[in-house]
Parts: sequence; C-alpha cells; structure tokens
Amino acid sequence: MPCCGALSDNSDGTFNQSVTVIAFCPNTTEVHIYKFFTDKWEKLHVLAKHDQIVSGIDWSRSSNKIVTVSHDRNSYVWTQEGQDWVPTLVILKLNRAALCVQWSPKENKFAVGSGAKSVSICYYEQENNWWISKVIRKKHESSVTSVAWHPNNIHLATTSTDGKCRVFSTIIKGVDTRGPQAGASVDWKFGEQIAQLDLSPTWAFGVRWSPSGKTLAYAGHSSMIYFVDDVEGSPAAQNLALRDLPLRDILFVSEKMAIGVGFDCNPLIFAADETGLWSFVRYLDERKVTPSTSKASQLSEALGKLYGQSRQGSSSDTVEPSKPRGGAHENCITCIVPLRKGSESIVKRFSTSGLDGKIVVWDLENHITISK
Repeated sequence: MPCCGALSDNSDGTFNQSVTVIAFCPNTTEVHIYKFFTDKWEKLHVLAKHDQIVSGIDWSRSSNKIVTVSHDRNSYVWTQEGQDWVPTLVILKLNRAALCVQWSPKENKFAVGSGAKSVSICYYEQENNWWISKVIRKKHESSVTSVAWHPNNIHLATTSTDGKCRVFSTIIKGVDTRGPQAGASVDWKFGEQIAQLDLSPTWAFGVRWSPSGKTLAYAGHSSMIYFVDDVEGSPAAQNLALRDLPLRDILFVSEKMAIGVGFDCNPLIFAADETGLWSFVRYLDERKVTPSTSKASQLSEALGKLYGQSRQGSSSDTVEPSKPRGGAHENCITCIVPLRKGSESIVKRFSTSGLDGKIVVWDLENHITISK
C-alpha cells in the first residue's frame, strides 16, 4: 500500500494506532493526513502552520497526538478536536533548524534534535496549559541527526554529524516517576551524559534501542553499522562493515533481528546468533534481474563483482553483482517506522519512506522468520 509524495529528507510517514491513517510531509511546509478506504487513500486533512519545510513527524499511539518540527525552528503538538486538528506551539528555545522528533514510550515527553547542537526535551505543563522544553546543550559538536528513547522513558540516545552517539538522562521532576524499568536511571540528573560512543569516523545516523533496551544500534556514513550492549555499564561494541552504500535509519523488529535502510534503496536484514554476534543476512526486497548478453551489462556485472571483492577482502562470503534499481524504492530510504497492533512485542510490519516520494508497507511474515 504505497502512498506517493516527495518526502522531505528526514520526515517519515507516521501512522495512527489502527494503521489506517497516515501523516506525512510532501516536501513542503505542510503535513498531509490520508486515510485508507477499501482500495485507495483519500486526503482528510492538511496541517498548515510551519513557515519552512517540515523535517520530522511522530504520531503518539495512545494519546493520538501528532508532533511536528520544522526548519523554521518551531514545533507544534496537534490534537484532534472533532473533525479538526488544533495546533499548540511548543517553546523549543532553538536558534537553528529542528531536524528530528520522537515521542517517549509513555508519551508524556518528546525529544527534538536540532542544528543548534542541542536536544530539546519537551513536556506539558498543566498549570500554564502549554508545552515547554528543557534543553541539553554543550554536549554535541554538530547537528543532531536522530534521537531514540530507551524503554525506561528516561534515557535518550542521539547521533550527530560529529560522528558520535551519546546517551543522556532526561529525568524531569514532576513528569518522571520511579518505575520498575527505571532502576538506577532516576539517580541521574537531567542532561547528564551517561555514555559517549566514538565508533564512527563520519556522520552518524539512525540510532535505535532494542525492545529490552539492552542493545543500541546506529549507523555511520562510512557504510558501517554498530551494535552496542550494556551502554550504561561497560559498553561492548560490534562494528559491522557493509559492502555497499550507507544506512540512514535502523529498526529492531525483535531482540535479535534488525532492519537497516538507506542509500541502497532496499531494506537490509541483520540478525544476532546465539552468542550475540551480529551479521548481515540479506536484502529484504529481492529483485529479479533479466539476463542479458550485451557487453554493457556484462561489464557492469564484472565491475560489480570486482567492487564487491575489493570491499570484502579475504571474506568467504558470496559476492553478488551490483543490485539494479527497480524494487519498491527508487531512491534513498530515509525513514523506517514500526507498525504494531496492540501490545505486540515483535514488529511484523513496518513502513519505509524515501526521497523517491514513496511510502511502502512491508509484511515481514511473508519474507522471513523473525528471531525473538
């Protein structure tokens, strides 16, 4: 079920809880909301409040609120009242563009990464009836490209174009309470840096936590993906080099399986074995190549094999020819969003959006066996 529209670079297509309504940015200052009726998508609403391109959208599953951020340095929380969506301005305290946004697991906070080398942690202040923010400053050396909440609702992971992945405490008095998952997390002060991972020599993107929060993954622009265990204690990292193009976003579908998307225009499947060692499994969107005897195609295949061999070195892995375009996506995939029903712990469906203007829904049960 693809929805077409030229999506902005960081803006994902985000669904409501029933997975029948989608909100996305068609590379403009607007957010469009569509609903699926029988056999087609129909436009229901246009959220028009931002002055510059919308760079991030997230739709809360339980409270049914949409948060949007933009290069205009503003954020709005949209609440549905009857047939209309009513915006509430969020005070971000930014002097550069907002680049990404994500609701916390309890949906009582959301985090906004920005080009101001900072992260705004936003929450609702009941007394004054508005959304305000506390800002984590002077920790990043460059723009914040992605944010990811730990299941405990307190730890927040970020990636930046300074190549580093960091984990912060976001505990806010009066908002966060001690729970079974919090543990020692409540002992940290707001904005305190819990960990800094200097694994990537290039820009870093797409940070995500595993469902339990025990493993953290993020991507480097040098065609690397990093899996890190025990981030808060003694981090143990695995660096996995990719043969082809870099990733832009990552999603854990279970504790031992993850999907990466990026410049290859094709989701990649990664899995961990019984010892916890991660490896690349295969591309999700397998494409059939029509055989050709032309010299041009033979040369392209030969160059693809040579390129693969040179990148793999002495690896015994089978070298595949260069992958042609023509799958579900025709350009870089920038976002991947889980589509859960109820309290499912394993992600069986997800959506991807890319610079080709497509939003594609994938059903994993038709492709792979998901390892728990």
